Amino acid sequence: MNLKNFEILARYNIWATQNLNKHLSQISDQDFFADCGLFFKSIFATLNHVLLGEHHLWFPRFQGENTASLKLDQIIQPDRQQLLRALETGAASWLKWLATLDEETLPEQLHYRSCAGQLLSLPYQATLLHVFHHATHHRGQISAALTQLGYACPEIDMIYMLLEEQLEEQLEEQQAT
Repeated sequence: MNLKNFEILARYNIWATQNLNKHLSQISDQDFFADCGLFFKSIFATLNHVLLGEHHLWFPRFQGENTASLKLDQIIQPDRQQLLRALETGAASWLKWLATLDEETLPEQLHYRSCAGQLLSLPYQATLLHVFHHATHHRGQISAALTQLGYACPEIDMIYMLLEEQLEEQLEEQQAT
């Protein structure tokens, strides 16, 4: 993989987060906080886990910072609206950060401390790929929960983002001529 591939994943992370959040803003508080049988129980707790993992653990690690000892089910943002905003802001931060990353870093090792304080070293590129797959995994769980709760499931497959971007490019080209 190269940085362009990661930029696509980062754009997708932003797009999918925004589209899922549009759907989530329309569901009741009761359903948002209900135990839906997900690994982290509720949609709310699952989103908190994504916020914790992506933005409070992995993002600082990739910037060479130490991370706090956090439990993976720890509530980071108890307010529903602020949680959704934090996920969107955090998703955008990955794309900005990737613009500063040197391609030569990708084949290296990422050295970091686990939540338990253990010093670990993993392939940088594969670990970065994990971050984007992690969010996709949990968005899939949330989509299934929405369906089980009787809500419309958002269409957040990457192909829809790519088609949307292609259409936007075509419209821009038409407007330029």
